[in-house]
Amino acid sequence: MESPRLPNEAWCTPLPNGIRLAVQITPNAKKSEVIGVLGEALKIKLQAQPIEGRANEALVRYLAALFGVPKGAVTITQGLANRRKTVEITAHGVTMDGARQVLMPSGRE
Repeated sequence: MESPRLPNEAWCTPLPNGIRLAVQITPNAKKSEVIGVLGEALKIKLQAQPIEGRANEALVRYLAALFGVPKGAVTITQGLANRRKTVEITAHGVTMDGARQVLMPSGRE
């Protein structure tokens, strides 16, 4: 059973077979990394330029690697041309609790 959602976890919501993340990306970073929660979105720096979909591809690759799922399990559902995006990760075993452990290992909330 998942623990109850806290108010500052609006960046992560459950789906029947996974989770939905609200993210805000910053492209052109020295390395790809999760920065923490900014308002109601998870802030992620990406080592990719925001041209020709490179940042979107980098975001999908980065999240797939973090969660240990195939790239096909990660879908940007909103914000393809914006820094603020909605991403769905649909794979067996991907939960909100798991997202907290993967994305916030050192208490960056």
